[in-house]
Amino acid sequence: MPLASRGLLTAVVAVFAAAALGDLFAVYTGVRLRMLVDGDATALTASSLDSAYSLYERAGQVQVSTSLLCAVLFVTWFFLMRRRTGLLAPDRFRMGPGWAIGAWFIPVANLWLPYRVAVDMWGACSPLPTEGESHRVPMWPVNLWWGLFAGTALLGRYAAARFDKADSLAEISDAVALYLAVDLLYAATAGAAVVFAVRLTALQRLKATEGPYWTPAGA
Repeated sequence: MPLASRGLLTAVVAVFAAAALGDLFAVYTGVRLRMLVDGDATALTASSLDSAYSLYERAGQVQVSTSLLCAVLFVTWFFLMRRRTGLLAPDRFRMGPGWAIGAWFIPVANLWLPYRVAVDMWGACSPLPTEGESHRVPMWPVNLWWGLFAGTALLGRYAAARFDKADSLAEISDAVALYLAVDLLYAATAGAAVVFAVRLTALQRLKATEGPYWTPAGA
């Protein structure tokens, strides 16, 4: 039984850590821009505003770059995990392995379908209880990751629309404040994705090496 790759998992963890740092950098630049806009109007100059805004835009570019890298590595890991977990319990899956990639690219449905694949993978990796034992691996890593991911994606779209429509300094300040919350949630989402990936990989490797049944020692 093939084991989930620890090397790919390490790469996924590293790129999500970089993405979280990029999100926190965006928070810093957003706070800096908002303090400048909301500060003393007499001390506000065009050059200082342009400088703060340019730094904020650069932070956004860093976020885009790290997000794209996260997407490529995570979807690759997600697909390979689907193939490996499918060998453990083929009857647990409602969709074929290709959906581990395709589900991310269907508008609107991509807010739900990848979660279904993740739930099926989690169930396939969960060990079966032995006779007289009722053991179930908690689902909270899956639910936490997806709840943060889907919620932050929707809030991020709303924040982007608010920022694009902002015409006055007050509207820019409000949009940046909303983006601060989004960026913090993005950092939390990166952490939750790492927890999910690490826990699922550990479950797959445990079940592939020690068998399908749960024992107190194996748990």
